[in-house]
Amino acid sequence: MAARIIFIHGAWMTPLCWDGWVRFFEGRGFRCSAPPWPLRDRPIGDLRLSPPAELARLGIADIVDHYAALIRAEKTPPVLIGHSFGGLFVQILLDRGLGAAGVAIDPVPPKGVSPLRASSIRANAGVLLTWRAWRRIVRMSFAQFQYAFVNALSRPEQEEVYEKHVVPESGRIFFQTAFAALDRLSPIAVDFRNAQRRPLLIIAGGADTIVPASVNRVNHGAYLTAGTPTDFKEFAGRCHWTIGQPGWEEVAQYTAGWLAERAQGSRKG
Repeated sequence: MAARIIFIHGAWMTPLCWDGWVRFFEGRGFRCSAPPWPLRDRPIGDLRLSPPAELARLGIADIVDHYAALIRAEKTPPVLIGHSFGGLFVQILLDRGLGAAGVAIDPVPPKGVSPLRASSIRANAGVLLTWRAWRRIVRMSFAQFQYAFVNALSRPEQEEVYEKHVVPESGRIFFQTAFAALDRLSPIAVDFRNAQRRPLLIIAGGADTIVPASVNRVNHGAYLTAGTPTDFKEFAGRCHWTIGQPGWEEVAQYTAGWLAERAQGSRKG
């Protein structure tokens, strides 16, 4: 049976962001799906015009539990590939013993790894400085998206990505990550020393502003005492839109090579 991949998108996005990757890996014999977050199963136009009121209360535990149920329904453990918040969720799911292997691309880090850098503070300021955003639906302006996601793209490319992909978001998830260190029961905590965790690859973009490569390097380093395969790869010049930035195929090809090396045999466990 062909290997299975579940792709997990990040904040502000829908499964549409994975279309190219799904085609890439299906062309190499994988069975792929990119399930949406809860409350994302409707057309992008509808999400923009009238996002569901429940979105304001959506939290990280709700999203992770949603994917955990999907993974448990699989006959064999799938490979998990996530971007941004999706990369954080991949780490949490692997820590729970779910998935044959995981790839976290430009991931938001778990509790214990500070996400705060000058550029990340600027990139998230639009949400974190909005009054009561922790209980509101929030929106990302084009100017904010330019800096946070697509700073390495041309203006026409930036506009195209923004119009095609960006939707309103739950403000709650940003506060759950920004203030995780103060939350004893944080939903983004993982056991960095979990020796049962399956292989993990962390991919960083060298030009990423919202989750700088320096954060990803610290995230990777936190796992090195576990003794389980944990790898790191940085792609110079790539912004947070690593999965769609022109030349994304290089990142996908590297991921495919890593899976061939690290994930063989893991899908049975």
